[in-house]
Amino acid sequence: MRSMQDKTCLITGANSGIGKVTARELAKRGAQIIMLCRNEEKAEQAKEDILKVCGHERVAIVLADLSSLTDIRRAAEQINATYDKIDVLNNNAGLIMGNKRETTQDGFEMSFGVNHLAPFLLTHLLLDKVMESPQGNIINVSSEAHRIAKLDFNNLQYEKGYSGLKAYALSKLCNILFTHELSKKLQGTSVVTNTLHPGGVASNFGKGTGSFFNFMFQLARPFLSSEEEGAQTSIYLATSKEGANVSGLYFKDKKPVKPSKAAMSDFNAQKLWEVSEQLLDIKFTVPSKINA
Repeated sequence: MRSMQDKTCLITGANSGIGKVTARELAKRGAQIIMLCRNEEKAEQAKEDILKVCGHERVAIVLADLSSLTDIRRAAEQINATYDKIDVLNNNAGLIMGNKRETTQDGFEMSFGVNHLAPFLLTHLLLDKVMESPQGNIINVSSEAHRIAKLDFNNLQYEKGYSGLKAYALSKLCNILFTHELSKKLQGTSVVTNTLHPGGVASNFGKGTGSFFNFMFQLARPFLSSEEEGAQTSIYLATSKEGANVSGLYFKDKKPVKPSKAAMSDFNAQKLWEVSEQLLDIKFTVPSKINA
């Protein structure tokens, strides 16, 4: 494991579940932690829990609702003004919705907006700081659910045929395609990016969606991994030599595995990148900062 003593790590959704475990374990290894969270009360409690065990005070909270582009931009501005570099950017936060289609504050289908567009925009806004790290690392949490996704660029936000599970699966495919294309664009720089499946985790994820998927998820809880187990691949990618030296891969149980055929398509990755730029009205380019 690499030393984390001089590392600054940003984890989205760090107030609960695998995000909290990841933040805690990286803090225990000496890393400075930025917890990007939506709920201030839960974030403060999580921070208190982490401070009890990490042996230092370098744990900070940045509040942002990832369903709001305004919040994401404001949070990124705050982070960019406060920190010299980001060594690890862990896009961990995600949600699964019920079977009533809902939209974000900016009009995007909720799963697509929060699970894909939010990390796409946040990474774009923070990339300069990640590139200031001698060995920047962007880790995107996906899911094996991506294997059941149907990618239709004319129906990315499920205006037709919506279900919570289908929208979630598609957003997780988008996470892998984003990582695939970002890795190509980062070649020759000091930054790597990988994605992962955390396992079926017995957390509060999906709770309250009212969907059939949530019903089945709750039935399966006794057979699911703990939050501690679910965080292990994220922690591995943040702290291991392999995690710092490979890029564009999809990990499961700390090992690279092949994602679905759709997830490995260069065409899909490039097309999704272009569509995401258009939806967000940005141009996501990678600075040509070459490794020394």
